[in-house]
Amino acid sequence: MGLEIFSLEGKSAIITGGSKGLGESMALALAEAGAEVLITSRHWDEVSETAERIQTATGKRVLPLQSDVTNATDVEAMKHKALDEFGKIDILINNAGINIRKPLLALSDEDWHQVMNINLTGPMLCARSVGRHMVERKSGRIINLASMLGAVGLAERTPYASSKGGLIQFTRTLALEWAHYNILVNAICPGPFATPLNRPILESPEKAAPLLKEIPLKRFGEPKELKGAVIFLASDASSFVTGTTLFVDGGWTAH
Repeated sequence: MGLEIFSLEGKSAIITGGSKGLGESMALALAEAGAEVLITSRHWDEVSETAERIQTATGKRVLPLQSDVTNATDVEAMKHKALDEFGKIDILINNAGINIRKPLLALSDEDWHQVMNINLTGPMLCARSVGRHMVERKSGRIINLASMLGAVGLAERTPYASSKGGLIQFTRTLALEWAHYNILVNAICPGPFATPLNRPILESPEKAAPLLKEIPLKRFGEPKELKGAVIFLASDASSFVTGTTLFVDGGWTAH
């Protein structure tokens, strides 16, 4: 058995929030490994440009879709778009997410619900919809983008950390529920990465310094450094891996 176990030729994937940051990097990685990919975003201009760029770079079919993961109607349309175009869905990556950084006493109900709806309810809606197809085929990979903050705390990240902790538990329980359908459900837990989501921190040395102190590698990750993790979990290389969380955090959670 050689490196062909990492190949995604003949596979099709959906990545939510795939227009930028880690989502874009993962979409590129899957296409480079041979998969056809549908990427979604709430912003058509961003997702259409990203899809065209990845398709040009890899020669694989990469389709854009404007979609809101918190809207069940949009999620069903996303599934049917992928099935109409690809005929099947092998891989679902629940990546869409937001972060609102505020002390709890300054946090509004709307702030809390917005983060929870996108980061936790969205993955549930997508997994439930696409999962029906995977259950019928008795095959599939679901990868949830959680966070190291699902396992460790950080001040002023209450809704984000709570949503990601919930997503880790969602991953574990769904892995148990769907194991007998040969559907593998895992989570990737990134640490601080140089993405648009972290721009407010990256642009402020004062805000970045305390985080860098906690990272043994003393730097933020680059989006391309998530490629290996996602290809591993999406491919046959991880055929006996389910219900786990893979931390890609520069060593933060090793403390």
